[in-house]
Amino acid sequence: MSQQHDINALIEQMAAKLQHKLDIDEHTAMVGIHTGGVWIAEALHRRLGIQAPLGTLDISFYRDDFTRIGLNPQVKPSQLPFTLDDRHIILVDDVLHTGRTIRAAMNELFDYGRPASIVLATLVERSGRELPIEAGVVGLTMELGPGEHVKLCGPDPLTLEINTAS
Repeated sequence: MSQQHDINALIEQMAAKLQHKLDIDEHTAMVGIHTGGVWIAEALHRRLGIQAPLGTLDISFYRDDFTRIGLNPQVKPSQLPFTLDDRHIILVDDVLHTGRTIRAAMNELFDYGRPASIVLATLVERSGRELPIEAGVVGLTMELGPGEHVKLCGPDPLTLEINTAS
């Protein structure tokens, strides 16, 4: 089932919140988590005029369930075309659910360097957190049941789908 949300309006709101929350300067960089987080990060990166190139992460090898679920067949290399040391990082994902993806992303980021700070920006924050991870900027908050999942589809156009496990 597709939810009718104006994704562009949500991204605009996220950009405004980030500008209010941060002093975006030459020490600021943005990193999107594959795949949906990269789509959102591309739009935010353009709107915020961040000077550093956009970084991308594929956290497949950093997942805590890697040995159980195996390797995702669409693994992409992470690309961080800047040094992380002493930078303010805006980490972007599409959906914050359990917190495990963000934990894996932060582990990978720290393997590349030591950022001055990390702010998490997520398009959708939904119920079901398992780890104490909180987004600094959220586009939309959703309360979903245990069998429901939200997914960002895209990249053009970006839409949200809510699926119920049957």
